[in-house]
Amino acid sequence: MASDVERIKGDPPQNADEILSIERRGWRRTGVQAALVLAAILLCAWLTDMLDLQRMSEGIPAIGTLMTEMFPPDFTDAESWVRPMIDTIAMSIAGTALAIVLSLPLGILAARNTTPNPTVYRIARGILNVFRSIPELIMGIVFVAAVGFGALPGVLALGLHSIGMVGKFFSEAIEHAHEAPVEAARAAGANQIQVITHGILPQVMPQFADVTMYRWEYNFRASTVMGMVGAGGIGLELIASLRLMQYNECFAILITILVMVTIVDALSAVLRKRFK
Repeated sequence: MASDVERIKGDPPQNADEILSIERRGWRRTGVQAALVLAAILLCAWLTDMLDLQRMSEGIPAIGTLMTEMFPPDFTDAESWVRPMIDTIAMSIAGTALAIVLSLPLGILAARNTTPNPTVYRIARGILNVFRSIPELIMGIVFVAAVGFGALPGVLALGLHSIGMVGKFFSEAIEHAHEAPVEAARAAGANQIQVITHGILPQVMPQFADVTMYRWEYNFRASTVMGMVGAGGIGLELIASLRLMQYNECFAILITILVMVTIVDALSAVLRKRFK
């Protein structure tokens, strides 16, 4: 389709038949691309047994039985969940703060328009790829082994894993900054650091705030499962209920987590509006 557009710009068609022929070729090319994407999706579904209707139908009754065992939710020990929930919230905030502090310099170094040279750019991008490729649960296991049980390994795991994605978003926002303020700062005799602080960062701060809030939401949800590897929080209570097959209590904890996620989401929306 792009080549047809370039051809039209360079050599405009002379009649309606030629225009219709170019359009039909574009639609055929789009149809072939869509068919290839659909074929790839169906292949992945087949490889993962999503198309095994017999297996899927056999699993539905088991899910129904499990759901009936969860009712009614048991909030008897709700008071004992307060401290783990506070730990979970603290874990998500501290992990997000750690990620932002470390992502900002990495994001600047990983942006083409602010990096000192191509070598530093590639190194910074590689570091972001490393952090992004290791799941937070794996990091949690490593940090639990290194610093022991509790919220600290959860904070370290969430923070370091978040650097990969937050730093990538920061660098892309910096690369899309408008050039006019940058050129104005350079024309005024500003050095590279002053160009970044006065010409680029004021432009991208709203995007940085959005990324921070979204990552906090993600880290709160992720922190609820960090307890599965011994990193504390409400996830530890959840996995304990599952191991003891106390499905009523497990459902009550899930409801509590859902309420807290909704509150965090609403608070995040309010904070994003204030930063705009």
